[in-house]
Amino acid sequence: DSQLQRDRASAHDTMFGARNVGLFSLRRAAGLGQSRLRWCLGHALTSSTLHPKDQHSDDFSYTDALSVSQLKHFLDSAGIDYRDCYEKKELAERLHGARHSLTPSLRSELESCASGSQPRPDLTQKNRGDPLLQEERRTIEVFDRSAPSVVHITTSSLVQRQFSLDLSEIPLGTGSGFVWDRDGHVVTNFHVVQNAQRAKISMADNTMFEGKLVGAEPDKDLAVLRIDGLSPSRPIVPLAVGSSHGLRVGQKVFAIGNPFGLDQTLTTGVVSGVGRDVKGITGRTIRGVVQTDAAINPGNSGGPLLDSQGKLIGVNTMILSPSGASSGVGFAVPADTVRRVVNQIIRHGRVIKPSLGVNCAADQQARQLGLGGVLVLSVVPGSGADEAGRVRPGRAG
Repeated sequence: DSQLQRDRASAHDTMFGARNVGLFSLRRAAGLGQSRLRWCLGHALTSSTLHPKDQHSDDFSYTDALSVSQLKHFLDSAGIDYRDCYEKKELAERLHGARHSLTPSLRSELESCASGSQPRPDLTQKNRGDPLLQEERRTIEVFDRSAPSVVHITTSSLVQRQFSLDLSEIPLGTGSGFVWDRDGHVVTNFHVVQNAQRAKISMADNTMFEGKLVGAEPDKDLAVLRIDGLSPSRPIVPLAVGSSHGLRVGQKVFAIGNPFGLDQTLTTGVVSGVGRDVKGITGRTIRGVVQTDAAINPGNSGGPLLDSQGKLIGVNTMILSPSGASSGVGFAVPADTVRRVVNQIIRHGRVIKPSLGVNCAADQQARQLGLGGVLVLSVVPGSGADEAGRVRPGRAG
């Protein structure tokens, strides 16, 4: 009869308005007879079991059970813009309004997640509609892997003021460097530490150490410092060293450094040229230099130039710029040269160069004296020329 239908609808609405039998209101059911109540309950349970999706499809109210992160996940997956939504209710309404445009698979996932029959989706960056391109992810990976090895170097000198016995520390400049090995050796440019009496090394975690000069090779604009006071229990991450041999123009590169004192700065570019010859700070030519258009500014000196695998291919050393700021023409000492020079400095404190052991006069001076050949001014004791015994000062041969 009509009363029975009204009672049945009342019991059904009361029990499943929130999709939970436990929310059944005993107060509303109290007016029903025992047999009628038993019949209504059975019918409601059967209807809910047989037609759960139809119920969800009709009211879509189960979106209220989702968290904000879940709502955003489903909106992102459906390509629905929600930038103007401020509250959770607005997100739910936006998803509800677009319910008919959801794909069957996404709608099924949504209903299963809301009903609790499926675990909540993993809302990590990887699974929530990652907006990053694959190339961007690779760039981030290179930076995250290499940045802990890059350091910030500040230098200063100690001067004694007039009419004072105290020494004052005068800042000289800043630069970059990178950890070479687990013994605490740090590689940088020679011009970064030139004329400095004190060098401070700031690690990626802002821990500060004193740096002691191990040795330098001014002709290659390279220097090696050692972190003073480094605890054996403190882990440091050496930078992976690659090879500059075989570099190709157009190959992607990354520069990490501290331009203008802004630490942990990443710039990207390509190899613009290889095998360049440039004059170093001593006036001698550095051969095989890598040219790049990655932005290199004051403070980048001594920092690493990396390939797409995060391996060292050069040490940023100079730029070609009338203004002193980045002009898209930067140069890096090639990694193969860096490896040879740094290893000699660590082992011997200096770079050992092959030599005949003779000091010769300039060609112009020999010609003015009417001499042919090379005029020998002196012979270094113990050198190859001295041991040969055939070369004597004052002779042209």
